[in-house]
Amino acid sequence: MLDFKINDEKCIECGLCVQECPVRIIQLDPKPVIIAEKEKNCLKCQHCLAVCPTAALSILGKDPEDSVSSKDEMPNPKALDNLIKTRRSIRKYKDEEVDQALIDELLATTAHAPTGHNSNSILLSVTDTKEATNKFRDAVYASIKAAAEKEEPAGRLKVLASCQRVWEKNAVDILFRGAPHVLIASGPNKTTSPAADSIIALSYFELLANSHNIGTLWNGMVKWAIEDIDPSLRTLIGIPEDHTIGYVLIFGKSAVKYARAIQSQGLHLNRIKL
Repeated sequence: MLDFKINDEKCIECGLCVQECPVRIIQLDPKPVIIAEKEKNCLKCQHCLAVCPTAALSILGKDPEDSVSSKDEMPNPKALDNLIKTRRSIRKYKDEEVDQALIDELLATTAHAPTGHNSNSILLSVTDTKEATNKFRDAVYASIKAAAEKEEPAGRLKVLASCQRVWEKNAVDILFRGAPHVLIASGPNKTTSPAADSIIALSYFELLANSHNIGTLWNGMVKWAIEDIDPSLRTLIGIPEDHTIGYVLIFGKSAVKYARAIQSQGLHLNRIKL
């Protein structure tokens, strides 16, 4: 059941919900309605709730008054431009955890990231304490060492094995960089675009984290360790077997302060002319 409801006193019969429904299942009669046999086609995108100018429409049990208003404060274009340009990949972190309330806030907002066919099924797996991160780090390095002892390292395993030896001999953490937190985005294989959806979600998280002065690093090598070296690491951290891992981020308070943005090497652009 979609629990599609109209507040008759608020509804002005403007028809915007009818026009904005991607699958055209809403009709005016004279108030907006969805006939039962068409409910199965709903994408659950809530466009109808979002576009209603008088907050007269509720769907999926959502109260429009609980939504953030598009009239609330928004970043100006210049501020967002600066945020994107000054973002840096952080490889040195302070030895302290990010406040739990802030992590929860970042993750809750990340859940608003778009997904293919509006599946909204991305799983965000996070270590929200240094202790959890350290246990995961130790498990990853142990798996790499075990794999390297079983066969002559080549390809990705050769790279990871080199990192593992540096960690074992010199306590230099090339894989996790001493970050206090790890974030992994994954999505069910049955959805239309689990890998892309996961990366989109992490991109939202990264920019939002940077706006709070929280540094991040896209970490492909930890992804290699989970996917290519030891799949049991998925079980250890609770990622379902039927999920595709999009990517891994590490994050925390940066130990480095960058004074300015880098200068781009240039835009690679193809203007399509048909």
